[in-house]
Amino acid sequence: MTTLKEFFNRHDDDVAKGIPHKNNLIKRNIIAFMALNGESTLAELSKQLHISIPTITKLVGELVGEDVVTDNGKVETPGGRRPNIFGLANSAIYFVGVDISRDRIHMVITDLKNHIIKSETEYDFELADNGKSLERICMAIERFIAGSGIETGKILGMGVCIAGRVNPITGRSYKYFTATEQPLREIIEQRTGIRVLLENDTRAWCYAEYFSGNIHNEKNMIYLHLGRGVAIGVIMDGKLYYGKSGFAGEFGHTPFFDNEIICACGKKGCLETEVSGIALERKIVSMIEKGVNTILREKHSRGEPIHIDDIIESAKNDDTLSIELIEQAGEKIGKSVAFLINIFNPELVIVGGNLSRAGDYVMLPMKAATNKYSLNLVYKDTKFRLSQMEENAGALGAAMLIRNNIIGL
Repeated sequence: MTTLKEFFNRHDDDVAKGIPHKNNLIKRNIIAFMALNGESTLAELSKQLHISIPTITKLVGELVGEDVVTDNGKVETPGGRRPNIFGLANSAIYFVGVDISRDRIHMVITDLKNHIIKSETEYDFELADNGKSLERICMAIERFIAGSGIETGKILGMGVCIAGRVNPITGRSYKYFTATEQPLREIIEQRTGIRVLLENDTRAWCYAEYFSGNIHNEKNMIYLHLGRGVAIGVIMDGKLYYGKSGFAGEFGHTPFFDNEIICACGKKGCLETEVSGIALERKIVSMIEKGVNTILREKHSRGEPIHIDDIIESAKNDDTLSIELIEQAGEKIGKSVAFLINIFNPELVIVGGNLSRAGDYVMLPMKAATNKYSLNLVYKDTKFRLSQMEENAGALGAAMLIRNNIIGL
């Protein structure tokens, strides 16, 4: 093996055969086992991976020499010889996570243990389906990596998540950067020289919530993302649910309402047209123009755009209009969540995104409506809570997904 990149980016169907190929596969299994279970002795690795002690000893020794695994010294035992314990090195391998949202770019670098080493957010950004927006994204990623102080050769992969319909297998976004036949994944790979996994943003958030949030023994979970759009991520039996082409989770485009509002998807009456951040922004501007009083009136009169975060902050400052709009949205969301839990019967529903920061203003009417419209036994099965993750959770989830993809988890 010459470099870590070559080792981890070599696929199982490569032409390599024989003992070297077999040893590389065992090394991947050793790394994957340590990633899931932590430090291990040679005897534990031999037993769990069903590999002989001499082979395990040889290959772990090679991984130590390659700075992927560290020898952490002797472990205490009740008697007899004390074996050495081995664990993954933090400084040998890194992954990049990028969350491209509608108005900002979150970026993180993580180590092999999913610890965030560096985090940065680029504001003053507007996601659009054009070359200018794509160039801004690529430049932001390049600047972030160049300024991280980490050797590019140690960065084995990059997870990039973006709003809208995404097929992780083809690496194509079907909402943004569709003017070219070249998938978005390939464009970013060519610009950065780093292997890329393209993912839907809500699924990345869901993955971060499930594996890094306050999850206990739940195996079936729905993550409801209430941002400027509305979407869900679904965990079934501990695994992300994708659907046939990776499009599962576009809950915001369910036709819940009999209105004439055209959604971003081109259809009328979608859930997003009434309860998304964009819908609330539109509603409060309309109410201001009709003369309804609010502390955001001055901001609007200056010609400044009103963001969902402004509405939430106003609600927390006792602005009646903002509170009413959020509570109305919460009730409508609750009715739609009743539909979800009746179908999936999850153990847990986590609410994240911008609107989740409204706390009880959105959660209380949401839970009341869910209780009202769902089956009683199903509602009793389900716990609800707000996300406790930072705003870079999508980027973290994307980094975790490319890490697991590369090391074979």
